Amino acid sequence: MKSYLKQYIDGAWVESEGGTIYQVIDPSTEQPCTEITLGTAADVDKAVIAARTAFESWSQTSVQERLDVLGRIMTEYKARMPDLAKAMSQEMGAPMALASMAQAPTGLAHFSATAKALAAFEFSETIGKATVVHEPLGVVAMITPWNWPLNQICAKVAPALAAGDTMILKPSEEAPSCAVILAEIMDAAGVPAGVFNLVNGDGPGVGAALCSHRDVDMVSFTGSTRAGIAVALAAAPTVKRVHQELGGKAANLVLEGSDLAAVLPPTVAGVLANSGQSCIAPTRLLVHASQVAEATAIVKSMMEQTKVGDPAEMGQHIGPVVNKAQFDKIQGLIQSAIDEGATLVTGGVGRPDGRNAGYYIQPTLFTDVRPDMRIAQEETFGPVATITSYADQDEGIRIANATEYGLSATISGDPAAAAKVAPKLRAGLVTINSWSPDIGAPFGGYKQSGNGRENGRYGLTDFMEVKTITGLPGDVRQGKPAEAGA
Repeated sequence: MKSYLKQYIDGAWVESEGGTIYQVIDPSTEQPCTEITLGTAADVDKAVIAARTAFESWSQTSVQERLDVLGRIMTEYKARMPDLAKAMSQEMGAPMALASMAQAPTGLAHFSATAKALAAFEFSETIGKATVVHEPLGVVAMITPWNWPLNQICAKVAPALAAGDTMILKPSEEAPSCAVILAEIMDAAGVPAGVFNLVNGDGPGVGAALCSHRDVDMVSFTGSTRAGIAVALAAAPTVKRVHQELGGKAANLVLEGSDLAAVLPPTVAGVLANSGQSCIAPTRLLVHASQVAEATAIVKSMMEQTKVGDPAEMGQHIGPVVNKAQFDKIQGLIQSAIDEGATLVTGGVGRPDGRNAGYYIQPTLFTDVRPDMRIAQEETFGPVATITSYADQDEGIRIANATEYGLSATISGDPAAAAKVAPKLRAGLVTINSWSPDIGAPFGGYKQSGNGRENGRYGLTDFMEVKTITGLPGDVRQGKPAEAGA
């Protein structure tokens, strides 16, 4: 069993002050695989002091200095890709093929995209007689989930570094090893002491302490809407910025008359990828009444052809979900759909045949799903798809929008027809005949799916403050901003 019992604070690995040992469970075996120390408010205080001190100098670095640091991080990251993939496979159940070809590479892609955005970023503009500048925001607390752990960590760490901020990262205690390895990468890359700090812990302990801390200027949180509300409430008394990417319940609006055999496989794949543990998984298929039977046959075949297997093995199978709590939640939602009258086409409650241990879910499909059913409204986070029929396009759009979430939506069908529908969908991301985002384009949600945006130029601006300066001499106002901090 791996042991990561220290916190990374002010450029050094240090003992926790009063922390407790926590065992991380391998979801394929239900046995401990890693142990960490859940930190305390005292650890958070130390990390915030280190970040606050480091901000004085890091915020004044030049664009080139920050680009150099990002370049060194990418070099070190590439060398640790196998370690990162193995850690995520063991702790959150991603099969090694997915961990090696998607989970680990997405983190590196965020650093690359951020570096490109930083090199092209305009830190100053003239509006009338005023000069508007972007400046570093301050100390940022980052609280990240377990489902795409490095993707969500690096989507925050990279732009914060590029913006000139300093940070404290609290990764999910369910998948902490990749964050520890990232701290080792930061150290090897020569990121100055105090700029990046890692405090392992849980939400009620380290998470709450970070959100309420007076010397934290911003909280960037990715997780459930329920937890996001708690983050916002804890942060409110100090009026810090709260940046959130929360839950989703994406619709897959299948346009009437579509070639289902062509358009469904690439979008339904998003329900199965990562064992369904993606906030943008397009689980709610909305199909015209005339094509429900055909769509059901195609999706049923996809579900039944999807193998469930050991995440340590290479292959195109899916693995378990992350832990018992998620397993039980998904089982409960599957049972609720049965109880509420949906038609179970394939899959269902219980583990797949041949599995008597591990948090494995049967790939599952329901039809005759009404929009008001729990399975159509609550985020499932497992390989479970539902089919709901609609009578005409207007009704399909209404059903697509009829959730409290607005993170993403998918349209399957003719791209020209989809282009007319996309503006009517209340979601921060709309994909056509696909389900994944562009890592350089803004990512974030409407409604209770959060606020703020990550990725590329938008990720940079969300980690900066905007200042207006009036009365500058004309030659300064028309020129470029000072090198320090720009």
